[in-house]
Amino acid sequence: MTDSPQDDVILAEGAKAAPIEALKDKGPMAPPRSKWRDVWEQFRKHKGAMMGAFFLFFITFGVLIGPYLWTLDPQALDIRNKDMRPIYTAIWNSEADVGWNHPLGSDQLGRDNLSQLIAGGRASMAVGWAAMLLSLVIGTGVGVMAGFFKKLDGPLMRLTDLFLSLPILPLLLVAVTLFRQPLRANFGPEGGMFILIVTVVGITSWMPTARIVRGDVLALKEREFVLAARSIGTQPFKIIKRHLLPNVLSPIMVSATLGLATAIITESALSFLGVGFPSDFPTWGKMLADAVARMEDFPERVLLPGVAISLTVLGVNYLGDGLRDALDPRIRGR
Repeated sequence: MTDSPQDDVILAEGAKAAPIEALKDKGPMAPPRSKWRDVWEQFRKHKGAMMGAFFLFFITFGVLIGPYLWTLDPQALDIRNKDMRPIYTAIWNSEADVGWNHPLGSDQLGRDNLSQLIAGGRASMAVGWAAMLLSLVIGTGVGVMAGFFKKLDGPLMRLTDLFLSLPILPLLLVAVTLFRQPLRANFGPEGGMFILIVTVVGITSWMPTARIVRGDVLALKEREFVLAARSIGTQPFKIIKRHLLPNVLSPIMVSATLGLATAIITESALSFLGVGFPSDFPTWGKMLADAVARMEDFPERVLLPGVAISLTVLGVNYLGDGLRDALDPRIRGR
C-alpha cells in the first residue's frame, strides 16, 4: 500500500521546516583560548621546568630579601669565632665548634658563611642578569638586521663567525687586565669591575642568539603577512617591530635563559681565577677560590657555593628547556 500524494506533500513540508541537526548550536560557543594560556598549560606539564623556575625564583628572592632577614655584614671579621662549622655538623660530630650565631659556619677570618653566600649570590645573579640582557640586545639586533637586510647579512655573519672563533677565556683575561684600573678609578672597585665583567661577558656571548634569530627572520620575511605589509608600503623598521620581533620572541626567551647560565658560570670562573671582583668582595666564585686551600678540613666551604652555582645553572637550563617546548607550536598540545 503506497502513501497518498497528500501525505507526500505533508512530509515534504515537514522536512523543509525541520532544522538541520548538524547546524544546531548545542550551547554557547567557548571563548577562544589565549596563546599564553596554552603556553602555560604546556609549561606546567614539564616537571623539570617547574622545578627550575621554582629554584630560580627562590634563589633570586633569597638574595634580594636575605640581607634584610640575616643582617650580619659579610665582610665583618669575628676573630673569636673563626673556623666554625655549620650547625648540622653537630649531628655526627658532637665536638664540632658550632653556634647559631653562624648557622653555616665561618671562614678563617671569622666572616659569616651565610652572609657571604647571600652577598655572593646577589653579585653573581646581578652580573648574570645584566650580561644576559646586554648579550640579548646585541644578538637580537644583529640577527634581525642580518636576516631582514640582504646587504648586511654577509658582513654581520662574518663578524659573528669572527667572534665565535675567538678564545673567550683568554680574551676575558686580557680585557680585565687592560681596563680594570681605569674603570676602578672612575667607578670604584666594585662598580668598575661590575661594569667591566658585564660588558666583557655580554659582548662575547651574543653570537648564538644572533644566529638563531637570523634563521627565524629569514623564514618569516617570506611569509604572506610580511609580503602584504611590504606591498602596502610599510617601512622596514615598522615591519620588524610589528611583525618580526613578536614572532621571534620564543627563541629569544629560550636564548635568554641559556645566556643567564653562561654569564653566571663565566663570572664565577673569573672570580675563581682572581681577576674578578676585589678580594674582600664576596661572590660565589671567590668563595670557591678561598676555600680550595682548606677544603679537606672544611669541605662545606667548597660545597655551599659550588652547590649554589650548580643548582642555579641547572634550574636555568631546565627552565629554558621547558620554555622551548611550551613556545614551540609543533610541540605544544602533545
